[in-house]
Amino acid sequence: MLFTEAFKLALQSLWANRMRTILTLLGMVIGVASVITVVTLTNGARQFVTTKISIYGAGVVTVSKMPKTFMTTEEYLSFQKRRDVTFDDYRAVVSDCKDCVSIGASRTSTGKVVYGTNSTTDTEIRGWTWTMPAISNLNIDMGRSFTAVEDEHAKHVAIIGYDIVDNALGGGDPLGKEIRVDGESYTVIGVGERQGKMLGESMDNWVSIPLNAYLHSYGFDESMSIYVDAGGGGEKMDVVSGELRTIMRARRHLAPNAADSFTVDTSATMGNLLSKILNSFGAVVVAIAGVSLVIGGIVIMNIMLVSVTERTREIGIRKALGARRNDILLQFLIESAAMSLLGGVLGVLVGIGAAKVVTLLIAFPSVVELWSVLISLFLSTSVGLFFGVYPALKAAQLDPIVALRSEL
Repeated sequence: MLFTEAFKLALQSLWANRMRTILTLLGMVIGVASVITVVTLTNGARQFVTTKISIYGAGVVTVSKMPKTFMTTEEYLSFQKRRDVTFDDYRAVVSDCKDCVSIGASRTSTGKVVYGTNSTTDTEIRGWTWTMPAISNLNIDMGRSFTAVEDEHAKHVAIIGYDIVDNALGGGDPLGKEIRVDGESYTVIGVGERQGKMLGESMDNWVSIPLNAYLHSYGFDESMSIYVDAGGGGEKMDVVSGELRTIMRARRHLAPNAADSFTVDTSATMGNLLSKILNSFGAVVVAIAGVSLVIGGIVIMNIMLVSVTERTREIGIRKALGARRNDILLQFLIESAAMSLLGGVLGVLVGIGAAKVVTLLIAFPSVVELWSVLISLFLSTSVGLFFGVYPALKAAQLDPIVALRSEL
C-alpha cells in the first residue's frame, strides 16, 4: 500500500468518528498548549528582565540597603535592620572611588502631580542626581536634563514622563509649565521618551527632580541607592564592585570577618538570578505539561484499541483482499500520528492564543520561538506514534479468518 493511500484512509477513519477524535485530542491539546504558553511567557519574561537590566546598562553597579530580590520574610526583616545608605555615603563614593566612570544617587517615592485642575495619582517621584539620566539611559524627547548646578543648588526643575503630559498638562508645549509635586512647585524642563506599559503598569507616570531638592522636601531619613557606571562589564565591573565594597565597609567600620551591612549588585547578578528563577519555573510547568502529554498518549492508545476492536471485520476483509501486515500496521500508525499531530497543531494555536491574551490583559511580554513550536509538534507526533504501536501491532496480527467471523 502506498503511503499516500494509507494516509488518506487514516484521515477518512478519523473524519468518520469526528466527535471521538476531538475528545481524544483534548489531552494532547492541553499538554502542548501548556508547553507553548509557558515557553512563550518565559521568553517574554526573560526579555522583560533583559529590558529592565538594560535600562541601567551592562556596566552599572548599585549600592543599596537591601538586595533587589530576597526569598523569605526572615531575609527581608534582617535586611530592614541594616543601616540606611545615606547622602554622605554617596559623597564618599564620589570622593574616593577612583575607577568609577560616573556616579549617581536616587531616592523614590509615590506622590501626586497637579497642574491647574488636572492631577495624576500614584506617580513615581524620583529624586535624581544630575548624572542619573545618563546612567539610566533616559533619552530626553523634549527639552533638556538637569545640570550639576541645578542639582547642587536644589533648583525646582523637573523632567516628566508622558503620562504627566497626556493626563495633566493637556495640549501645547509642556516646557516651562509649572507643576506641583506633592505641594511643591517645579518648572518642567524636559520630557522623557515614551516607554509604554509593562505588566499592566504604565512606565511613563513619573517625575524626576534634582536629588537635593527632593531631600529638602522629603527629608534625609530614608535610604537611597547609589548607581555607578563601571565603564564596562567583566573585569572592570569586578574592580569597581570591590572598590565600592571597600569604601562602604570602611565607612561602617566593619571588622574583616563581619558580613556586609549593605548590598552591592550588578546587572549581571540580577540577570543570572532571575534567569535561574524563570528556568526553574519553566522546567516545573513543562514537566507537568509532559505528564499531560503522556496522559494524552494513553488516551490515544485506548481509543485506537477500541477502534481496532470495532473494525476487526474490516481488517479481516482487507487482509482477505491481499492487504499485508505492514499495510495494516502503517494505516493504524498513521491514524495515531495524525491524531496526535493534529492535537499538537491545535495545542500550539491555543498556547500562542493564551499567551497573547495574557499580553493583552496585563501587558506581559510574550515571545513565540520557532524552536518551541517545532519541538512541541515533534513531541506530540512522537507520543502518538509511541502509544499507537501496540494497537497497530494488535490490528496487524489479527488472523483474517477469525476477523471475518467477527460480528458487525
